[in-house]
Amino acid sequence: MGKSVEAPVAGPAGASPAPAAAPPTGPSTVPHGDPGEPADTETVLAATLAAVLRVEHVRTDAHFFTDLGADSLLMAHFCARVRKRADLPSVSMKDIYRYPTISGLATALAGEAPGTAARTPVPPPDPEPSEAAPPVGTPAYLLCGTLQLLTLLGCSFLVAVVTSSGYEWMSAAPGPGGVYLRAVLFGAVIFLGLCGLPVLAKWVLIGRWKPREIRVWSLTYFRFWAVRTLMHVSPLVLFVGSPLYIGYLRALGAKIGRDVTILSKHVPVCTDLLTVGAGTVIRKDAYFTCYRARAGVIRTGPVTLGQNVLVSEATVLDIGTSLGDGAQLGHASSLHPGQAVPAGEHWHGSPAQRTEVDYQRLDATGRGGPRTAYGALQLLSALLVYLPLSIGGVSILLVEVPRLATLLDAGPLAFTTWSFYGDALVTSLALFFGGTLAGLIVVVTVPRLLNLLIVPGKVYPLYGLHYSLHRTIARMTNIKFFMRLFGDSSYVVPYLGRLGYGLLPVEQTGSNFGTEVRQESPHLSTVGSGTMVADGLSIMNAEYSRTSFCLSRVAIGPHNFLGNAVHYPPGGRTGDNCLLATKVAVPLDGPVREGVGLLGSPCFEIPRSVERDAAFDHLRSGEALRRRLAAKNAYNLRTMGLFLLVRWSQVFVVTLIVWAAADLYPVWGAPAVALGSVLALLFSVGHSVCAERAVNGFRRQAPRYCSIYTPYFWRHERFWKLHAMPLRFLNGTPFKALFWRALGARVGRRLFDDGCFLPERSLVTFGDHCTLNAGSVIQCHSQEDGTFKSDRTTLGDGCTLGTGAFVHYGATVGDGAALAPDTFLMKGEDVPRHARWGGNPAREMTDTMTEK
Repeated sequence: MGKSVEAPVAGPAGASPAPAAAPPTGPSTVPHGDPGEPADTETVLAATLAAVLRVEHVRTDAHFFTDLGADSLLMAHFCARVRKRADLPSVSMKDIYRYPTISGLATALAGEAPGTAARTPVPPPDPEPSEAAPPVGTPAYLLCGTLQLLTLLGCSFLVAVVTSSGYEWMSAAPGPGGVYLRAVLFGAVIFLGLCGLPVLAKWVLIGRWKPREIRVWSLTYFRFWAVRTLMHVSPLVLFVGSPLYIGYLRALGAKIGRDVTILSKHVPVCTDLLTVGAGTVIRKDAYFTCYRARAGVIRTGPVTLGQNVLVSEATVLDIGTSLGDGAQLGHASSLHPGQAVPAGEHWHGSPAQRTEVDYQRLDATGRGGPRTAYGALQLLSALLVYLPLSIGGVSILLVEVPRLATLLDAGPLAFTTWSFYGDALVTSLALFFGGTLAGLIVVVTVPRLLNLLIVPGKVYPLYGLHYSLHRTIARMTNIKFFMRLFGDSSYVVPYLGRLGYGLLPVEQTGSNFGTEVRQESPHLSTVGSGTMVADGLSIMNAEYSRTSFCLSRVAIGPHNFLGNAVHYPPGGRTGDNCLLATKVAVPLDGPVREGVGLLGSPCFEIPRSVERDAAFDHLRSGEALRRRLAAKNAYNLRTMGLFLLVRWSQVFVVTLIVWAAADLYPVWGAPAVALGSVLALLFSVGHSVCAERAVNGFRRQAPRYCSIYTPYFWRHERFWKLHAMPLRFLNGTPFKALFWRALGARVGRRLFDDGCFLPERSLVTFGDHCTLNAGSVIQCHSQEDGTFKSDRTTLGDGCTLGTGAFVHYGATVGDGAALAPDTFLMKGEDVPRHARWGGNPAREMTDTMTEK
């Protein structure tokens, strides 16, 4: 949700038109020459650009952005037209930014650009899966979906039986002490059972993972899905960053050495194919799942990491990749199939290439904390404190609270009386609003007290007291509910300030931060005055080695604009008035950039803004800003109230369902609990879908180009805040396509969605047999400073989005085309049929393709 940016743009097609580019002045200076000379290329390029800009002539020395008033959307259309001409070389958006005149571009395409960098080989395209055609038939598709549904229902019934049996056993205990002891035993059985079930299922259903191909929707795929789903619901996944998580992966078959630290929540599925050497550190948001899907086929393959390797934040390691001993992969980077980083080398970018930047800023010191003791203490805390308090507390409430005890009596059914609904109303109000207020007080106070025990810049051992305090602070200050509540409004600024952010002096815009902003320490995070941040910002305050960690201050300069999925590290070399595009790799070397835009991984400079993006600047200052900001604040405040009301109504009805199940329990037993859990889930899904659709009046959205100070944008912010709940358990099932259809997306037959995110569902169109990998995003909007734009995005039949791929608005992906992992497809791009594109920003990838 929230805002995005990747480069200056104009209004999308079908929206309110953006200001037209002013025709260039002066006569055309397109040179003429003999066929085959660069002058002829200039002529064709100039004529093509003139047609895109709808002007008569284009000077060959005119700057695309500053002189011609073009923007990245128009230049994307220009690139698409050039690619359709057989007599011209292919042009990418990176070429446009690097050579922003017709003459410079023509010379560069001819290979005669002075100072052209050495060409870096790009990984060859992946071979087509041997089983890509034909796709599975309808019977196999329906059978797989039926088995998945029965599995989910069966798990619900099993949970109900175990829960009811445990309740009866605990309630029969003598006194609170007996309840506690039985809660400890029952909690231990549940915890160990949930930990052991995925391990048992993996070895029984799969055995050892091997490199192979699995046709989606086949019976073999069903076994793959069952194991993957169970692996993600294990409680040990909650212990990421702990030795317990390492032990869990080893039990699943992963070959992991000593002193390894894994901070990413993206669980590797094909664990037998994962090898991690001693002393390696894998930062958060890294993907190394050892599988990926393409063209309806899942392919498994190895990921190999040597000793003392650093895999930085927001990276993607595709199958068949490796890093040698002591190698590094920088943040916002990816390794494509077949890429291998030699021992001791540092690589970054998407796809990665060699660099001299050192991403390991913290040397290993000492031996670190006692890993075994730390893991044992965590396990004992869970078994002796957290689980007994939660399980035993619920059991005591059911026995001691009169209304709840009455529900469990074998007398007349309580849900036939009005008092039943009145009590549920009062209870849900107290639970929701009381819990929200209490949680907010805890979040803005307790982390501040814990932070007093941590000294910035001081190196602490891993798995010690200070490491536990740091992890606790990070968890408590990154609660998504409160960012969803306050984000996309003026009220997020005081909330972040109470958390500990350095934001003074504040220049309020009404959209300073989106609803998804994360940090590892809010007390060491500074954002300059007038800076606006879209969703997906991750502030990387912590630095890790194999034995230690430390916290550092991260400062983002004033009057910046940060797009989506920006991961900002300590020492980022950006200053005042910068545009950090979506998925940009923030530089750690070179001069401090100011007054420019940065795009790509590795990043390069682009214009900070262009003339078209200044269309609404008159609304961002003076009396106009004061008046419109007041109106926006009032609207956002009502949206926050509506958000709380919608969430509470869900809690109220779920409370009714749970109480009704308890009322029926003496008559029906465990089936009442199972039925109640299924009904609560179905209601929650339907409730969230209806709430989201109601914001738009149950109509599809339309492309827009407007100021953030217009009522339409405020309604769009309300739409983001009331987004339907994410349903991870539907990933990889036919029901995910039904979910997207219910939210307005146009979805073809047999969509395979392994974890894609669509902020604007009704602006997306999928063809038949599309494949969407985990972490992919199709975002049909962007915002830069005070301007909002949105447009439709279309994927043709048989398209594939790689892991972590990001598709922007106005883009078209042709039939059978594939985007490589971690690709950033910019707005307005047109990917030809059956092409393979990759990189950040995306460009065509072939055996001989090189990056200039």
